[in-house]
This record gives sequence, structure tokens and C-alpha cells, in this order.
Amino acid sequence: MNFLADENIDRPIVERLRLDNHHVDYVVEMGPGISDDKVLEIANRTGSILLTTDKDFGEMVFLQQRVTKGVVLVRLAGISTKDKAAIVAEALKDHIDELSQAFTVIVPGTIRIRRRFI
Repeated sequence: MNFLADENIDRPIVERLRLDNHHVDYVVEMGPGISDDKVLEIANRTGSILLTTDKDFGEMVFLQQRVTKGVVLVRLAGISTKDKAAIVAEALKDHIDELSQAFTVIVPGTIRIRRRFI
């Protein structure tokens, strides 16, 4: 599966997903500091699911009705980057078929998937 990792996603998460054979473009490697609009544009253009810690994408998707293939919001504050990488990798593995056309939130101990996109 193709992902676009926003610049706020920890590098160990990106590296772990790449080890798991996901294609992951990383904003840090492309052009750090680009706007949220541009990030969403890139995700749409490449057909990628966006990985982010930025809750503003929820507003963009639900309130502004912006189109996207899918968003995964990672909310794992206070957890080591190594553990975050393991949690995200496991959540994606277990729910890979549900991520497209959904807004997914990963929090400690659970994953919430809200089908939003038609």
C-alpha cells in the first residue's frame, strides 16, 4: 500500500513501514514545511493514504469536505518512537483493507476507523 507520511510522523515509523514493504513517501525527504493543502494534494496525486499527527486534517476532511484516499491520524503521545512504530505497523497490518476511503485514528490500545469517503 502507498502512504504519504507527513513531516510530523517519526522517522522510525516510516522506516518500519518501509521494512514491512509499504511504499512510504516522507514529506521530510520531499520538502519540509509545505502546507497542509499541498500535503493533501500530493497524497491525492499519488493515490496515497496520509499518515499524520495533525488533527487539522480531520477538519479538512469532515468540515471542508476535502477529498482524499484516506487518512491515518496517529495519536500516541508519551510513547517511545520504537513502540509507536510497532503499534502503527501492527494496526496497519491488521486493518490494511479498511484504510482506503476512511479516516482512521490510532490511539494507545485501540484503532478507530470511520468510513467517510464514497
